[in-house]
Amino acid sequence: MKRQLYLTAGLVSVALGTIGIFLPLLPTVPFMILAAFCFAKSSPALEKRLIEDRRFGPHILAWREKGAISRKGKLAATAAFAVSIALGLWMMAMPWALIPIGVAVICLSWLWSRPER
Repeated sequence: MKRQLYLTAGLVSVALGTIGIFLPLLPTVPFMILAAFCFAKSSPALEKRLIEDRRFGPHILAWREKGAISRKGKLAATAAFAVSIALGLWMMAMPWALIPIGVAVICLSWLWSRPER
């Protein structure tokens, strides 16, 4: 049962990561890293396919080995947060419009503290 849950979560993560290729605000690599984690607990063959993938494999291995995130990934996340903040300020009333800023400060502080691959 537990193995099936990890397999399902891995497949959902791959699906969300694939959608993220086409939707700029949905991250792709974090979903693939999550999928590799889930597949490690449920399907070694699928985990191997992700790790050997030329696009996602290096990111997954960098995360596993050093907790590293590429500079390009950090910049993309920062840009996505900037868009979220701008939309929040434009579409939300105060004080609710401050929520995206608070979330961005917390998340980006953590993100930029990670080593780069």
